[in-house]
Amino acid sequence: MKNYLPLFVIICVSVLAGICIEWDERLLSPFMHSSMGVFPLFFAVLKLIDLNGFANGFQKYDLLAKRSRIYGLCYPFLELALALSYLAGGGVVTYVSTLILMGFGALVVLIALKRGLDTRCACLGTSLDVPLSTVAVIENVGMVLMAILMIIL
Repeated sequence: MKNYLPLFVIICVSVLAGICIEWDERLLSPFMHSSMGVFPLFFAVLKLIDLNGFANGFQKYDLLAKRSRIYGLCYPFLELALALSYLAGGGVVTYVSTLILMGFGALVVLIALKRGLDTRCACLGTSLDVPLSTVAVIENVGMVLMAILMIIL
């Protein structure tokens, strides 16, 4: 459980940041929107600290990164762009991008887990040691569900 502490801290800080950013409005939609911007921002920063290390770890289980190292090197920038798009007030294009990026991420992790792959999750970069597990699926599926809610709301 200690390995997951950094993940829980990131989630809690993202939620708190979303509350603080949208405190005056006190509506679910703006709160989720802001939290969804802060959450991938932290993850992108952790990946960018050691971009090559992230790409190496990501290639072990991501279907696209296995085929193209360029995708593995670009992924943190895609995540950063997604985060900044949320923080800049992005709308439907941002939500659909989240569905695609995070939905594919959930699928990839599910496939890796089904194959019994025992490796580190690259989701927190190389600075934090977290095993690839259903927690990664829950993170991605959570972002997908929130994006769907944002489209509906």
